[in-house]
Amino acid sequence: MRTALIFGVTGQDGSYLSELLLDKGYRVVGVYRRSSVDTTERLRGFLENPNFELMCGDVADSGSVYNIVDTIQPDECYNLAAQSHVGVSFEQPEATFLINAVGPLNILEAIRRRSPDTRFYQASTSEMFGDNYTEKPKPIDATTSLSNTDKFQDEDTAFAPRSPYAVAKVAAHNLVHTYREAYGLHATCGILFNHESERRGENFVTRKITKYVASLKCLMDDTGVKDLDVLGSHRREVLYWNNQDGQEVEIKYLELGNIDSHRDWGHAADYVRGMWLMVQEESPRDYVLATGSTHSVREFLDAAFKSIGVEDWSKYVVINPKFFRPAEVDYLKGNPAKAETALKWTRDISFDDLAQRMVESDIQNIRNE
Repeated sequence: MRTALIFGVTGQDGSYLSELLLDKGYRVVGVYRRSSVDTTERLRGFLENPNFELMCGDVADSGSVYNIVDTIQPDECYNLAAQSHVGVSFEQPEATFLINAVGPLNILEAIRRRSPDTRFYQASTSEMFGDNYTEKPKPIDATTSLSNTDKFQDEDTAFAPRSPYAVAKVAAHNLVHTYREAYGLHATCGILFNHESERRGENFVTRKITKYVASLKCLMDDTGVKDLDVLGSHRREVLYWNNQDGQEVEIKYLELGNIDSHRDWGHAADYVRGMWLMVQEESPRDYVLATGSTHSVREFLDAAFKSIGVEDWSKYVVINPKFFRPAEVDYLKGNPAKAETALKWTRDISFDDLAQRMVESDIQNIRNE
């Protein structure tokens, strides 16, 4: 039985990766930060699995990390621990750097000194590219005389970070390279583009949208409102319409920031499979995991609202400047060709399916409250 150590196990990716590894017969040890509230909600499906255990620790505390690595002596170690919200990193830059850069350094040092045969995975991010991309000519379309170019990011695209979060992730990415080359560690980085799921945190824009859409759907069902054209007046920050009994129903606006930014969105369950495949490689290499398609936040709004039968979401959404970042990344589109070829990595969940699954999950959550 192989042993996997997962830092950041209580997050979205940590929960999906744990499930994957347990299904493959691993012993999984998950590390979580102590909190006064329960943070294991995502793990409830396998908390009682005899091959799964939790340890309290903190990647920013080198002594804690050394003790965990020395005690467990894992075959594989995955660092998914991070302050992962880009917007928050502008408000808490020092804490972000401590967790996202010093944390991986502590793990690498612990592996080097205490468990050098451990294979290590570092969660890098597409945010490291910033506003930089690679541009190559597309094949000429036989139906037109116009040529076009394809803009994307891959393993050869230069980094140009535009947030404290991205800067810290670049530092960690480079540290992995240093330890791989200087000490011969089997250490690899997965440069993952945006991956969402039903377990995404509610402060991320995709989950913020799907939770709102789910609330709207439940309100429609509970009040008997079927024709949204009966929408009435706008009063301050609240929308009103009349239900079938002539009663006034209210719902707050969905407040968002830049809805014209483009992201390459996939499902986390597909991406953790790619993480595992990287660690199984004989020689460590870095890989981009992405869908190869990009969609704007507007398009995610389209998909989420259409999943409940609403074609026009504009009357429910307002733009609030407070949600704009000091420095924005406008365009991300990954090229996963290397992972598809070398790892035989595939994806099962489409963009539209992703939005629908998230909305349906949030509807179920509301119904169960």
